[in-house]
Amino acid sequence: MNTHLIRGARILGGEPADVRIADGTVAEIGTGLAADGAHVIEADGQVLLPGLVDLHTHLREPGREDSETVLTGTRAAAAGGYTAVHAMANTFPVADTAGVVEQVWRLGKESGYCDVQPVGAVTIGLEGKQLAELGAMHDSAASVRVFSDDGKCVDDAVIMRRALEYVKAFDGVIAQHAQEPRLTEGAQMNEGVVSAELGLGGWPAVAEEAIIARDVLLAAHVGSRLHVCHLSTAGSVEIVRWAKSKGWNVTAEVTPHHLLLTDELVRSYDPVYKVNPPLRTEADVRALREALADGTIDCVATDHAPHPHEDKDCEWGAAAMGMIGLETALSVVQHTMVDTGLLDWAGVADRMSFRPAAIGRLAGHGRPISVGEPANLTLVDPSYRGAVDSARFASRSRNTPYQGRELPGRVTHTFLRGRATVMDGKLV
Repeated sequence: MNTHLIRGARILGGEPADVRIADGTVAEIGTGLAADGAHVIEADGQVLLPGLVDLHTHLREPGREDSETVLTGTRAAAAGGYTAVHAMANTFPVADTAGVVEQVWRLGKESGYCDVQPVGAVTIGLEGKQLAELGAMHDSAASVRVFSDDGKCVDDAVIMRRALEYVKAFDGVIAQHAQEPRLTEGAQMNEGVVSAELGLGGWPAVAEEAIIARDVLLAAHVGSRLHVCHLSTAGSVEIVRWAKSKGWNVTAEVTPHHLLLTDELVRSYDPVYKVNPPLRTEADVRALREALADGTIDCVATDHAPHPHEDKDCEWGAAAMGMIGLETALSVVQHTMVDTGLLDWAGVADRMSFRPAAIGRLAGHGRPISVGEPANLTLVDPSYRGAVDSARFASRSRNTPYQGRELPGRVTHTFLRGRATVMDGKLV
């Protein structure tokens, strides 16, 4: 059914209204709208948001289909309220050519659950030595605008400068995984009191902050766009805040897990908490929440990093870094930002849809909920409370740090250009 009438939805958390969806667009907004043959959804005060946009998703295909595929990853995205995701380049083979990014883009088209925008690698093979085919990837059918070696840092300043200069020609953006490699050799967790007590190799905050400081200066010098991936420390917040005060074209993202979890959890030695960048301190968490609230941090990005069971169900030192997040992101943001009074639902729409779509230059997403706009929409029940059960996830992997934890909010419906991908909390 292509025509839907959502009754009594609170658009961006405002007063209840009816919204009619027809022919892939928002056709009518008002009160007391007649059904006229449309499929009626009784929202009963649920919050209607623009479809969520993720700037940082690992779909693993091609090459690591044991962890995730474009199909399973986009099903997970739809279940979490997303209508578009940016697929990171650290696949096998690496997405460093027009051919590979077009393959990922076409797989996204075939999946049908959300739009997939490939992210191109900055350097060939993510090796940090030679620029990849940035222009060819941009000119391909995938129209790549975001480039990142995520998983690795572009630590060579000359290569980083050249990349920033190159993408400026077509309004691209370099998304940097800020990690000074020499300062993090053998690192297993955040460097601090807990790492000292546990005897685990520390990942110091300065390893992130030093790269961000260098790169905001490079971006200013070149006059290009820089995006900071998964910012995680209070010091990083201050550097980005300073760069923005200068008017430089710098944006930043924070993950849901860095808004909630701290390095104290590593005391359990449960590898589900092993992630890059690592979980930081309570003071860092407070700083990240405040920065997301005041706009210093532009958006929430999941860094959804699926791994097969055997890569996580092992001793800490041998475990892979990363955790999944598409299906829990909105709940974590509600818990840490909305229920704490730091953001309202309009703010959530801004940080999880409008801004990430703008940073990625993603047409048709992150649009206002207005008549004539594409019907990329998410309906969420904020009154829901329930324990996270990974057995019910659409993702192929189960490495969630929230298993058994009670979180608020539930996505009940997701629409991609007017077509339901999630209906009554279930994938269509």
